[in-house]
Parts: sequence; C-alpha cells; structure tokens
Amino acid sequence: MRAIDQTHDPALKSWVESANRPAGDFPIQNLPFAVFRRAGVREPFRCGVAIGEQVLDLAALAALHPLEGQAQQALSACAQPALNGLMALGRGAWGALRQGLSQVLRAGAAHADRAAQALVPQSGVELALPARIGDYTDFYTSIHHATAVGRLFRPDQPLLANYKWVPIAYHGRTSSIGVSGQPVRRPHGQLKAQGAEAPRLAPTERLDYELEVGVFIGTGNPAGEPIGIDQAEEHVFGLCLLNDWSARDVQAWEYQPLGPFLAKNFATTISPWVVTLEALAPFRSPWHRPDADPQPLPYLDGAEMRSAGAVDLELTAWLETARMRARGAAPERLSCANFRHSYWSIAQMVAHHTANGCNLRPGDLLGSGTQSGPLSGEAGSLLELTAGGRQPLGLADGEMRTFLADGDRVILKGRCARPGFVHIGFGEAVGIVLPAA
Repeated sequence: MRAIDQTHDPALKSWVESANRPAGDFPIQNLPFAVFRRAGVREPFRCGVAIGEQVLDLAALAALHPLEGQAQQALSACAQPALNGLMALGRGAWGALRQGLSQVLRAGAAHADRAAQALVPQSGVELALPARIGDYTDFYTSIHHATAVGRLFRPDQPLLANYKWVPIAYHGRTSSIGVSGQPVRRPHGQLKAQGAEAPRLAPTERLDYELEVGVFIGTGNPAGEPIGIDQAEEHVFGLCLLNDWSARDVQAWEYQPLGPFLAKNFATTISPWVVTLEALAPFRSPWHRPDADPQPLPYLDGAEMRSAGAVDLELTAWLETARMRARGAAPERLSCANFRHSYWSIAQMVAHHTANGCNLRPGDLLGSGTQSGPLSGEAGSLLELTAGGRQPLGLADGEMRTFLADGDRVILKGRCARPGFVHIGFGEAVGIVLPAA
C-alpha cells in the first residue's frame, strides 16, 4: 500500500492560489492526471495535472527540465497524448514524479516563475480520455447492489451461489467509452413485455445510470503470469469516476445465459481526472469480510489488503432535468454511497482477473460495478431507487422519474475526506441523454 508522506502534509500550500481554497477538488495534496489541449486550438493533446482551477501542462514543464533523474524521465513521458507511457514506467516513477511536482507547485518553490508559464485555466481546455484503453472489464463488487437487484429478478435467491466466492465480472466495450461531457443517445434493443409472445426492436424505456469507480492499470503482467494479491496494487495507477449506462429492459431480456450485451455496450462515461493511489494513501481503511460469510480463497486474501485494502471514497449521483436547466435550478442529488462498502477490493479485482494468466496492459480499465451502501438512500442506480420502476422517485420541483428521460443530465462526483488531512476530489463524470436516433 502507498505510504503517507510529506506530499500529503495538510500544511502544504501552493503558489497557485486557487489550489488553497478549502472547497476545491484539486489542492496540492491531490495532483490528478488528465489529457488536455487548449479549447478551440488545433494543437496536440498532452498530459496535465490539475492544481486548483488550473492545469499544469506537463509537456511544457518537461521542456524546462525542472526535475532530475527518474522524476524528469517520468515528466518527459507526459508529453504524449495519453498517460500510457507514464503508466508503463511503474510505481517508482509515479512516486518520483509526484514528489517532484509537489516541490515545483508548493509555495516558495524555486521554479515557480518558470512553471507558471505552463499553467492553463481549466475553463479554457478540452479534455480527452486519459489513456488509450485497450481492454475494459466491469466487475460486480457491491454486495448491497447485487442483493437489491437480485431481489427484483430472483426474490427467492437474490445472490447466486458464487457471489461470495468469485469477483464476478464481464468484458465490456472500449470503443464506446467517452470522457465526461459526452452525449448519450438513447439506444435501441430487443424489448419483451411481460406476457408478449415475441420481442420487438425499440428504444429503451428504462435507461439508467450506474455509480461506479474506474480503476486504471499501470504496469501490466506477462501472459501466463498471475499477479499475486500482495503485489496487485503495484500494478494500479489510479482511480476515476465511471458511469456504466444501462438499458434495463434490454438487459432483462438478453442477459441470460451470457450476461450484458447491447444493454451496456452503447456508452460508458468516465471522469477525465485520474487520482493516483499515492494521493489516496491517507484515505485507505481496513477491508473486512463478515465472519458469517465465506472467507476469500488464499489467492484473494492477504494481511496488507485486510489492513488497508478499502478506500474511503464518497460517491454521489446528481440529476439535472431539462426543466431544471431551463429554470436555472441546481441539480438534485439522487444518492450517496461509499466505496469502502465494496465487498471485493481493488487488489482482489486485479488478482482474480490475472489468476488464469490473463495479461493486463497499461491503460486497461476495470469498473467496480455499481456502488451501493446498506441504506436505502445509498443506492447507486435508479433501478434500486425506484424498486425496478414500481416506486417513482419524486423530485423537488414536482417531476417524477422511474428511469432517465431525454434531456436528463447525470453528474457523478467523488470526494475523499479524513480528519487531519486536506480533502481531495475527483471532479465530475457528466453525460446528457439524447433522444433515440
């Protein structure tokens, strides 16, 4: 696990004044990575780091050679239009670069005047996918979500027999992964109404969001060589927010026997900022399994994971309807959950994914599956919040929702906070629903 060090010092301040505002997502203790270019300018995308309301252009900074050794090597890898080169360098390089950037950006830094030339306001940038995503796997790690959904479809057996033994997942589609702000067109699929003799092809009537965490792989593993549980997080670069849009009526008809297909492959939205595991070190918490449940098999269990394998990450989902937007009303929060409730940890996802020798590569993306908590207001999808559409959700202005309507804008947010440390945020993962083609 990553150690807490001087880069997490709550007394640290930056010469970038907006980074010192207590309500911001991006203080100097965070330093998340993204890929950007100036909006409206035909120039290459390159890597950047968020600091307050600014982006530090890492390609421009690298040309100034403010760092040395491994840190400068890692900085030079950030001149590319994706984070894959930095991801492939490994944990030592990631840590050295974080230390170097912290030194450059802190108040009183020797290179402040030169580094200021590499700042670009976030309000004036275009953000792209942070990495070339070769493969995408979506897990099902929240037992609270799995149980709630299971009760809707299998009241007598909400959880299948393998759930508490296997970190269940399916392979998703990378071509339809988009960065925050992407429009999501209502998809078509086969729908079969209860009692109907045959299905029909039509736009989904039950479009849903899923409140998830994305896990970006850093260094990969050779084919045929599993990653052990104690080494799993050495291969993880960082986390983002993820919305796995779902067509629930399409899913209900098609998911047996092989799981999701058209119900989920039409769109996945991720936040542009990748928060590194180094930045998350102060917000780790013990991972545990209830004593009455089966304990993980040895390849999925370890003392280090149990001591700090969970992440205390608050996740919220917000809705802005077309009517709210027209009235200038603020988005309404639908739900709040926490990643620390996840039944399966990040390390377990990586260890299980490679247990058969599957080779992961830099930039591969793992989804956590919908994150829901034990309480009713902690559900991470409308499917749960409305009991499968049977209990419509009332909004403050009188509108009702069972599932998403055209024009709805869904906003996911993430925040880590702990007494004695500066809180950090993940930015947003935003998508707006467009009518079916």
